[in-house]
Amino acid sequence: MNEQQLRKIESEKGFIAALDQSGGSTPKALELYGIGAKEYSTDEEMFTLMHEMRSRMITSPAFDGKRILGVILFEQTMDREIAGTGSGEYLWTQKHVVPFLKVDKGLADEADGAQVMKPMPDLDALLARAEDHGVFGTKMRSVIKTASDSGVDAVIGQQFDIARRILGAGLVPIIEPEVDINSPEKAATEKLVKDAILARLDGLADGEDVMLKLTLPEQDDYHRELMEHPRVLRVVALSGGYSRDEADARLARNPGLIASFSRALTEGLTAQMDDDEFDAALDASIASIYAASTT
Repeated sequence: MNEQQLRKIESEKGFIAALDQSGGSTPKALELYGIGAKEYSTDEEMFTLMHEMRSRMITSPAFDGKRILGVILFEQTMDREIAGTGSGEYLWTQKHVVPFLKVDKGLADEADGAQVMKPMPDLDALLARAEDHGVFGTKMRSVIKTASDSGVDAVIGQQFDIARRILGAGLVPIIEPEVDINSPEKAATEKLVKDAILARLDGLADGEDVMLKLTLPEQDDYHRELMEHPRVLRVVALSGGYSRDEADARLARNPGLIASFSRALTEGLTAQMDDDEFDAALDASIASIYAASTT
């Protein structure tokens, strides 16, 4: 593990950029960026356009380690290059931004009000490749929609089981049990999730430190106990479909919680902008999210 990266993630001010849209979410992300489905005909062309968008963001002068602590990458982004250098290596050596990798393969069908992750048969090989690319940690996402004890237990149990494998590979896992912001039982679901996480955190040994990526809570400062747990390096928040303004406002009401936004970060950026317009819009987005993450 890179000790400089660990210190940055653990103690510096800033937020984590989530640039990990994968197969199912890529067309929507490109559409919001101003690239319609008619502009590509194969998955390879689609992912190339997505990589060009991410590269444009990462190489922008607005994007640096002074405000951004880390970036979550999609597997294909990790395997590609930015400015002639591997994406993960470029982030750390040129921007002083810590690279993470999305490792899940998507969501299984809903059961008991929740969606666990699909099987990851190639996880060990992927973790080895990530380490070769200088990746510090991983991220994996599940979704919980109702206050179902069995659904929450299935999600949190799976997340921690896989987190232990990731820790064993020398990487730091970001555990992401997303609570759907449209859930009619959002607050009650958040309580079940928090209790289940705390119970499993207490089962981790010294040195088995994890990160958590959680939905912005209904009750302000609700994640405080998780942030203060000795096995938690950092708690980050997903935007979850909230607009950037709404996500920033909710985040600012939760001191110590930092952003790990995806759609909220890229909101307003388009392929049609010239470089000056693009850099200015990205700078404004980063500035607002940084401000909310450091309140």
